[in-house]
Amino acid sequence: MRLLLWALLLLLPAQASAAPLWQTLPPTPPAVSGERSGHAKVNGISLYYATIGHGPPVVLLHGGLSNSDYWGHQVKALARRHMVIVVDSRGHGRSTRDDRPYGYDLMADDIVALLDALHIAKADVVGWSDGAILGLDIALRHSDRVGKVFAFAANTVTSGVQEGVEKAPVFARFIERARGEYAKLSATPKDYDAFVTQITKMWETEPNWTDDQLRSIKATVLVVDGDHDEAIKRAHTEYIAATIPNAGLLILPNVSHFAFLQDPALFNAALLHFIDGN
Repeated sequence: MRLLLWALLLLLPAQASAAPLWQTLPPTPPAVSGERSGHAKVNGISLYYATIGHGPPVVLLHGGLSNSDYWGHQVKALARRHMVIVVDSRGHGRSTRDDRPYGYDLMADDIVALLDALHIAKADVVGWSDGAILGLDIALRHSDRVGKVFAFAANTVTSGVQEGVEKAPVFARFIERARGEYAKLSATPKDYDAFVTQITKMWETEPNWTDDQLRSIKATVLVVDGDHDEAIKRAHTEYIAATIPNAGLLILPNVSHFAFLQDPALFNAALLHFIDGN
């Protein structure tokens, strides 16, 4: 699978840019025309979701501090052959939260509850950063609910994250952008600093999975990252792929933690090959 993916990616045209792609933060895509949105009452919160397209279901899970709009380029690509479900994680975007502390298990259970509400027995999962962790969490604890997992820029222990990532130029711009988007979308628009404080407490201690837990994953997993990811250590990405049974490993060239925005053609080629391949 790895050689096929690399061969596919090498056929894509090179992207011209005044700055290297990995140093850019392209705009958050607008909402995709045709999406049908709603709020599901699950686990004591109101969880925002939207669906588009028809076919085998694929759930897209965004990274921490962000929202489901970030997946716009991928929604368009996947919706040609799939029912695509995008979700704002609890407390993010248009979704609410309760007083319980953030935790990946809790947030993953929200997604499973949404699948129940939508009468979806099983779905593939595409995750970015925290969303990739949620996809792996579902594969760990709800193995019957997930097929394939495209895990982009995940960590499975806290030491897998680069120290001082919040000060990296592109990541710092993302954090500030997320502040404005939170103010625009959230039901509690003035609570961004409190929101960041709460989710940071989770990041300080989670995830903290053992080798045995990763070895228990039965789903088909592709572990993906950008070669200039400012958040996740390369050695840790390689460790995840080596530890999950039969997992693939793909390092996308010239992109960072925001590869799906920086080079959507490259990202989507890898994604579609994995999701729609045998």
